[in-house]
Amino acid sequence: MAGRKKNSISQDSFFKGRFFIQGDLDIDGKYEGEELRANQLAIGKSGRVRSTIYVNQVVVEGIVIGDINAKTRVMLLPTARVLGDITTPELIIQNGVIFAGKCRIINDLKVSARNTILKAYREQ
Repeated sequence: MAGRKKNSISQDSFFKGRFFIQGDLDIDGKYEGEELRANQLAIGKSGRVRSTIYVNQVVVEGIVIGDINAKTRVMLLPTARVLGDITTPELIIQNGVIFAGKCRIINDLKVSARNTILKAYREQ
């Protein structure tokens, strides 16, 4: 997409610290830090991340140790290994993923998801 900033940490690279970027980030190397912020994040099969992640959306094929907070979507592909909690409105987990943590599916409803579900159940 024209004008979109694309950044990467390549396979044999290592980055440590805080990483805040305006654009998209591909990680095929290793990143460790307190937090990682990006628009869209792709963690490739060789990617290793140890951090709290804040993104719009993320696709994981590699290893993540830390919580993932996504505004729109988290997609875990078959080779993904995740140790941490996930908060997102949409979570896709493909067969083969190893995940240890809690999932919290958030939504933008005016009332709680619990109350919405209970109300729908009573209406049937």
